[in-house]
Amino acid sequence: MTTRTKDLQNIRPIIASAKVYDSMSFEEAFQNKTLRPIIKMQHDLFVAVFNNYIGKRKNVFYDLSVQKQLAYIDNAIHKDMKFRNSVKGMIIGQFTVEEYELYIQNSSALNKRMMNIVKERLIGSIQLFIKPEVLKAV
Repeated sequence: MTTRTKDLQNIRPIIASAKVYDSMSFEEAFQNKTLRPIIKMQHDLFVAVFNNYIGKRKNVFYDLSVQKQLAYIDNAIHKDMKFRNSVKGMIIGQFTVEEYELYIQNSSALNKRMMNIVKERLIGSIQLFIKPEVLKAV
């Protein structure tokens, strides 16, 4: 095992509920063994990136109802290809070479899984997307 592989695997959080069984599909096993720990590790970065995404789009997110904010997150993850590819890159960049070789065998199905996990994490953290206070001159 290369140093990079060991280092990447050592910094990932352990998710006790992310079990891998012989009876699982390849995609589900890859999700639990690789995707979920990486996405959990990158969570703070995803929150920061999404806050930046909101700001670059004139902060309209803050004026939306909660239901429309959820749709906004879904739209960003599933329809904004630039944002989606950026998020995918943050995840794929944490793969070992061996994991990348497995990933490219069925990237389409794995991309769907990773985007859904990221979307659910952002939705679960919606309280972190609070309108920044504007400093007022005294």
